[in-house]
Amino acid sequence: MAFNIGLSGLRAATSDLNITGNNIANAGTAGFKQSRAEFADVYASSVLGTGKNATGSGVLLSNVAQLFNQGNINYTQNALDLAINGNGFFQVSNNGALSYTRAGYFGTDTNGFIVDNTGNNLQGYTVDANGVLQPGVVGNLQVQTASQAPKPTSEVGQVFNLNSTSTTPTNSPFNPADPTTYNSSTSTNIYDSQGNAHVMTQYFTKGTSNQWTMSVLVDGQRPDLDAANPGVPYSFDVSFDAAGNLVSAVPVDTLVGPAPGTPVATPASVTTTTPGVLDFGPGSWTPAVEQPAGSGTFVANGSTAAATGFKFDMRGSTQFSSSFAVNSVSQNGYTTGELAGLQIDETGQIFARYTNGQSKVQGQVVLANFANVQGLSPIGKTQWVQSSESGEPVRNPPGSGTLGSLQAGALEDSNVELSDQLVNLIVAQRNYQANAKTIETESAVTQTIINLR
Repeated sequence: MAFNIGLSGLRAATSDLNITGNNIANAGTAGFKQSRAEFADVYASSVLGTGKNATGSGVLLSNVAQLFNQGNINYTQNALDLAINGNGFFQVSNNGALSYTRAGYFGTDTNGFIVDNTGNNLQGYTVDANGVLQPGVVGNLQVQTASQAPKPTSEVGQVFNLNSTSTTPTNSPFNPADPTTYNSSTSTNIYDSQGNAHVMTQYFTKGTSNQWTMSVLVDGQRPDLDAANPGVPYSFDVSFDAAGNLVSAVPVDTLVGPAPGTPVATPASVTTTTPGVLDFGPGSWTPAVEQPAGSGTFVANGSTAAATGFKFDMRGSTQFSSSFAVNSVSQNGYTTGELAGLQIDETGQIFARYTNGQSKVQGQVVLANFANVQGLSPIGKTQWVQSSESGEPVRNPPGSGTLGSLQAGALEDSNVELSDQLVNLIVAQRNYQANAKTIETESAVTQTIINLR
């Protein structure tokens, strides 16, 4: 009996040594979760059960438990390295075969798919053909590496303050080349359908009390490219109330052109239906280019404005007793852009950054969690698969419910504590030696009996 007891002890100590050695070997493996040997004693039993004075029959390895406590977060320089701070696993796919991992070594393959260092596809919520995120639709995440197409400007927003102490210029008529014919000016870039930038300039001329004239040119030309009046701007009456708040901005029907007394109408396609919002409708702006360069002659460049024109929103502008200033400016057009980098936020949304200053969502990483993570089956390469004991995976974006947050540009270190493992190694070694001594002692006792005469 003692031989069997000692042998079971040797087997248990060997398993403990193997498990501890495996933990030590993977102390530097990102996302690795250490294991623990769990032992149980053995008693021989009969039909009537074990007696109260029964002698034990040894030890057995009852379970190898995985410890899923958090590892340290180690920051890297790779934007696609991902670490989970809290509960959850990355879901990866190998041609449809799903597995789960905490190792966040990710990059892109030749087709732009996000893959781990073994070639498995990272999964999450994908985007549709229009680039709209599809929550609930889980698939392989892919980064669109193609250039971003330009977008013509359809909305311009600007909030400014005009100095109420300004006086009407003594020189007239308005001439954009003569600063003495207007009080203030400002410029904003707008874009055509080919992504060409054009400079829209506004000139403000003080009129009567609380009333200003705003003159608008694009690239120094009349926006509709009227060949007969190339330098004649669109003109608008901008009015403020006694408190200095904007009341209205309406097109002026006529204005004096370059030749004194020549009336030039602002096109009917420029309208206003909301106070402070000017609607430059279709045909009110023709994108142009100077041809030849330096000639001062502008011709249509072959592109178009936005199909609906663009709206110019001045609501919130004021006329106070302070210097002219533009407080905010925005517009929604942009030129073509090349992929400049990727950014992933704490909720797992992946954004592509382009050289034109724009960003576009590419998808969203989802995390999976299980009712019993101890029931997951390890398959190597720091991956697990579900089993009947683990239950079905529950998938949600990072930070949802009990799921952890996502840290981009970082990796989760192994949760192995080397000092603990080295102590365990010594203990396992002592156990092995002690059980070997049990067998040696039983052998000596047996030899003594054999030698009886």
